[in-house]
Amino acid sequence: MHRQHTLIDSPYGTLTLVATDGVLSGLYMTEQRHRPPEETFGDRDAGPFDATIDQLEAYFAGELTEFDLPMRLDGTPFQRTVWQQLRLIPYGETRTYGQLATALGKPNASRAVGLANGKNPIGVIVPCHRVIGAGGSLTGYGGGLDRKQRLLAFEGAVLTAPVPAVTHADALF
Repeated sequence: MHRQHTLIDSPYGTLTLVATDGVLSGLYMTEQRHRPPEETFGDRDAGPFDATIDQLEAYFAGELTEFDLPMRLDGTPFQRTVWQQLRLIPYGETRTYGQLATALGKPNASRAVGLANGKNPIGVIVPCHRVIGAGGSLTGYGGGLDRKQRLLAFEGAVLTAPVPAVTHADALF
């Protein structure tokens, strides 16, 4: 298993892109919860990231609403199922943790969906920022609630509840 990484600037801070055997396997923000240690990212090399960088630049310019990249999402079978479901949430729309759990055929698993969502290794591209709490509230985001709110506003998502203050409970996701 060969890993490489590169750093790129974005409107949301520096992003670390990670590839495993030449395939995108990570997109991490600075100060992101559940961010793996730097030493696991491999050598710094921009080589395998051209398409990812091009698509991210188009997304941040408002020209791309759906990513089309090969990805390697390493996680448990349940996590991978949740992450696949995240990719089905259209640009500018949101879903609740409960709606995702129901879509997975596990209507009582919203907490487990939230935990899997929080471990998403490819933020932005696998749009975990599009998942909100019941009633439209913003809850937990590995990149921070401010970034989540900014990403949703950038995409034009309409929220039905005001942004709550960050509390200890938000750290659960």
